[in-house]
Amino acid sequence: MQLNTFYVDDLIKRAIQEDIHYLDVTSDYLIPEGQTGAAYFVSKAEGVLCGLEVSMRVFELLDPTFQAVLHKKDGDMLKPGDIIAELSGKTRELLKGERTALNLIQHMSGIATATREAVDLVKGTNASIVDTRKTLPGLRPLQKYAVVCGGGKNHRYNLSDAAMLKDNHIDAGGGITKAITSLRAKLGHMVKIEVETRDLEELKEALAAKADIIMLDNMSPETMKEAVRITDGKALLEASGGITKETLRAVAETGVDIISIGALTHSVKAFDISMKINLEK
Repeated sequence: MQLNTFYVDDLIKRAIQEDIHYLDVTSDYLIPEGQTGAAYFVSKAEGVLCGLEVSMRVFELLDPTFQAVLHKKDGDMLKPGDIIAELSGKTRELLKGERTALNLIQHMSGIATATREAVDLVKGTNASIVDTRKTLPGLRPLQKYAVVCGGGKNHRYNLSDAAMLKDNHIDAGGGITKAITSLRAKLGHMVKIEVETRDLEELKEALAAKADIIMLDNMSPETMKEAVRITDGKALLEASGGITKETLRAVAETGVDIISIGALTHSVKAFDISMKINLEK
């Protein structure tokens, strides 16, 4: 998965403008304009690195003379004390970009790490770990990229990617069968239909209406296992809702195809990475 450079640059510029506004009163008044220096990024935790090149782009946009030696790459496993990258350039700009760069790499690495933990928990089963649209406004491409770095897969990227009938759509659209029939008459042949179901009766209705993907919403592992038996490969089954580390393996062992976890992006813990000025340079 590649990140669009125009998107990344636009995001970083807005973040820098928000943080610096027109002046960094600490760095601009303390550090001489022509002073150069060196720094390094160091890991303070164990997990998956993600967002390294994005974070380096912060410094590149602030300082055309900036250079970096990268010792790691996105997707690499980190342990405490690992040197991730060595930086050199104008000291003012290194200090100005520090927080924005760290915010991005810490958040993305946190998502990648949480995803890897989930992927490891379902190893040996049929289930794929995927994200959701529960992303922070403006950060969705970075967050979904981080899920892929952690070994997960992406659900639909936005509302244009697929038709997804959730409970409110179904209630407003006259029920599962009527909603699917109405959509089928209007959708192009490339667009799939997913239906959220709350019990086995709704599952059976969605199957009869030929849904492509069926979400099993907040069902117990026992009910999901029965749903897998009933479906018998006629549609992909997605488990969703209230799935935790403690229940993830049991859900995967029911035989579902997909497990979507909103917490991968909406409430992930930042990964601990620090930038240190290199006094030896």
